[in-house]
Amino acid sequence: MESQAVLRVVLLPWKPCIHLTLLLVQLSLPEVRASCHILRCNSEFVAATFDLSSGGGSAVSREVVNAGYCSALRTYAICTKKMARPCRGDLAYHSAVQGIEDLLIQHHCPRVGPTAQPRPLPQGTLSADTCLYEKSFYSREGRLPEFLHCSVFGDLHIRTFDNDFHTCAVQGAWPLIDNEYLYIQATTSPARGEAYPTVLTKITVIFKNWRQCIDQQLYQAELDNVPAAFADGSVWSGERRGHRSLTVRTESPGRHTEIRAVHIGTLVVVRQSGRSLSLSIRSPREIVDAFGPDHDLQLCMWGCPASQKLNTLRPPLLNSLAPAAVSAEDHCALLLPAQDVYYQACVFDLITSGDLNSSMAAVSALQDARNMISNKERVHLLPASHAGNTNPCVMLLLLLGMLGVVGGA
Repeated sequence: MESQAVLRVVLLPWKPCIHLTLLLVQLSLPEVRASCHILRCNSEFVAATFDLSSGGGSAVSREVVNAGYCSALRTYAICTKKMARPCRGDLAYHSAVQGIEDLLIQHHCPRVGPTAQPRPLPQGTLSADTCLYEKSFYSREGRLPEFLHCSVFGDLHIRTFDNDFHTCAVQGAWPLIDNEYLYIQATTSPARGEAYPTVLTKITVIFKNWRQCIDQQLYQAELDNVPAAFADGSVWSGERRGHRSLTVRTESPGRHTEIRAVHIGTLVVVRQSGRSLSLSIRSPREIVDAFGPDHDLQLCMWGCPASQKLNTLRPPLLNSLAPAAVSAEDHCALLLPAQDVYYQACVFDLITSGDLNSSMAAVSALQDARNMISNKERVHLLPASHAGNTNPCVMLLLLLGMLGVVGGA
């Protein structure tokens, strides 16, 4: 009895503490769940400085431009301060804060002063279909938009919006698409050391701020990490009159993601096949062509640079690489009976990687093409009779890599 009394004395005082702790946790949940909208701050700063010239002209004009830039930086700083708590663990937020400090010093901007005025919204009442691209286009043009398709897959193959087919030896970060609405960047790495072709290891997709429909939104995928969510953890964005402008879904978590952007009528599919990523996109011509002359490097528009092209059709020395070449052809013929560019890409990838799983990149790219191209006669592309300009050094490295695969077989 005496020990029980002592136990009550020890335990009972903890009850109000437990209740208080739970209450504090509940009160803090909204703060924890608050979204970090640092991308909104970034896009507002870009919008505020978009019309500022890069310099030049008279001293007076340079002073005006710098004053406008300083105003935009101060506004940017205010926006980041508002995001301090929900963004406290976000690396992009801390990078933005440091970048603002550096730019304020670099441009000799006073900490106190006028701030940038928000860009005015378009005049007039927005229709219910403003954020539904296809309906809006049909109402305006009386017809459905023309859709274009691009895909990037394997070691590294590109089907451009104009239905050209290239195999590239590019390494590092390259823009696939860069227009007024969308930016997509591909990062490639050597598949197996420097003697092998490159594969896609990272994909970055930025849906740019469009005030009527969405704030800027970021999606990133890396090898072995294809999330079914945007970078901020959300799976949709931009709700207007019951419609969501951006949505993310998956049929195979960690291996596949589809992003629908109805405000620009665009579908983006990201996959992992074997040890590489792939991307397919379907977008209206009006959206694809919405860029200026300074955005002259887009792999989905013009393919890879001439100096970086490889010959997907078998190089002459490949005929001597039996039985690897024959085995690759037989395997790909079972998966891809049509002797098109997808079949050629499959054979190329199998020989250069020695990995049977690499054939699935071409299979998935062909399936995406079937889903995204309405005219079924245009799905299959016949390989060109000869490759474009080929870098001899790159070709030599490729052949050495293939000989290494055969020798190790």
